[in-house]
Amino acid sequence: MADNTMHNAVRAATDNKGFEYTARAGYSTSGILHLLVGYIMLRLAFGSAGNADQSGALATLAAQPGGAVALWLTAAGLIALALWRLAETVVGSHPTEPGAEHDGARDIFDRIKSISLAVVYAGIAVGAVRYATGGGQSNSQQNSGLTARLLQSGSGKALLLAAAAVITAVGGYHVYKGLSTKFEDDLKIPGGPVVTPLGIVGYAAKGAVLAGAGILLVVATITADPAKGAGLDAAVKSLGHAPFGRILLVAAAVGFAAYGAFCFVLARFARM
Repeated sequence: MADNTMHNAVRAATDNKGFEYTARAGYSTSGILHLLVGYIMLRLAFGSAGNADQSGALATLAAQPGGAVALWLTAAGLIALALWRLAETVVGSHPTEPGAEHDGARDIFDRIKSISLAVVYAGIAVGAVRYATGGGQSNSQQNSGLTARLLQSGSGKALLLAAAAVITAVGGYHVYKGLSTKFEDDLKIPGGPVVTPLGIVGYAAKGAVLAGAGILLVVATITADPAKGAGLDAAVKSLGHAPFGRILLVAAAVGFAAYGAFCFVLARFARM
């Protein structure tokens, strides 16, 4: 009985257009952050400093006139999007399209994906609030510190390897979703000469960098080097040390910018 009550309450919440539109705004804020990450990557390619991850994007926002307001708006949009993903965890994917939910293993996968994205969006929102209140910290510093602590025990190393496997798998899924154009299933409109290339390039590039972060975390665990477990920023900067590093960084920047632009498409045309 209690489960039915919660299910009905969540279903009613997703019928609220205000909730839906605020969640859609979360896609726009995510798009801005990805564009900023792409901008930081481009600067890195030509010798500038910076953190090429979400914390670097938030720090860039914080440094602008009216940055605190922009950060609070970012947090609000991402929290709404996180809550929408939590709603999908309860009632199934695309709650505004009754009957469109999947069954069986696909339904379980969708719900796990929804709650995982809810955690990600909520985490970035918390980071935005911290930067808005003057207490922001780079993700690379936090990740390196956490990796160093976990490297001190066998169970910690096992946890790091498990996390690396998950991150690499998520990256691989992004690459698959981009190259197979499965992202078009998330849209209310068919892909076209602009939307489809944005999705392909954006998902593939983001997936490749995420997979690189996962592989570096394995290296960090094996070599006991916490710096290699610094997350997205470490993966991006490792590109700069590779042969043709500048070209790779520019390509990554273009890819993240494409993903950011695709987020604006999601804000308008995502199936919710």
